[in-house]
Amino acid sequence: MYSAIAENKRRTVIIMAFFILAVGGLGWLFSKIYGNGQPSITIGVLVGALIYTLISYYAGSKVALAVNGAQAVGKRDNPRLYRIVENLAITDGLPTPAVYMINDPSPNAFATGRNPDHSAVCVTSGLLEIMDDSELQGVIAHEMGHVKNYDIRVNIIAFALTAVIGLLADIMLRLAWFGGDDNDSNNQILFILGIVAAVLAPIVATLIQLAVSRQREYLADATGAMTTRYPEGLASALEKIQQTGSALKKQNTSTSHLFFANPLKSHGITNLFSTHPPLEDRIKRLQEMDRKA
Repeated sequence: MYSAIAENKRRTVIIMAFFILAVGGLGWLFSKIYGNGQPSITIGVLVGALIYTLISYYAGSKVALAVNGAQAVGKRDNPRLYRIVENLAITDGLPTPAVYMINDPSPNAFATGRNPDHSAVCVTSGLLEIMDDSELQGVIAHEMGHVKNYDIRVNIIAFALTAVIGLLADIMLRLAWFGGDDNDSNNQILFILGIVAAVLAPIVATLIQLAVSRQREYLADATGAMTTRYPEGLASALEKIQQTGSALKKQNTSTSHLFFANPLKSHGITNLFSTHPPLEDRIKRLQEMDRKA
């Protein structure tokens, strides 16, 4: 478990380094085409992006909760949910995370935050409706596994970088359309680069999200099963989700990698680049754990 935590910390550094290189490259190209090669433009882009990322690191969990329409839940609001989160936090030796709920009929959940001391667990109303206590404990234990293994830190940084890459691509495209430079050839080049950046941005964002390896989901499943000592509960929850579907009514690609199961509508290309392993594989692994127990 400690090696998984160390690996996630290293992964955070690698993602940040990749981000700095990518943004620096965009800033350099922009300065060559639109700013006569002035290095101050590249530096300005880098500084602005890093400031945005730092702000996102500290406020990203609140943004992730807000964009998904999550509402805070207290012990009086939903005693069943709150007690399960509280008891599992005690079992894991972690601070009790803030508890949130999304009003959506699809069963799903996610954890977010920058570390166990600043974390939150969120579930949909649909999850609470269809899961019995052992199944709900399995799902929450999985999410607490993400907290314990520091997956939430990697996830929130991936969320921040996805947003900033999209923002830079949008700025380049807008400047291509509305740039007032008299040099027509420069405008044409910038327009082409803006289009290329706008097309490549979702691909780059997906690659960043894929850096949050599918192995993190398998590890969180194993961590959750070890916490509850009942792999069948989590396996049963996954089977129910497999039957009902996990796609939310409110689609948000930038936070999709946070969720317990894929919250997006299934398409061939999204399945190819999904950060979530197939549900049947997760179920099979948990059933094998149960047989070995």
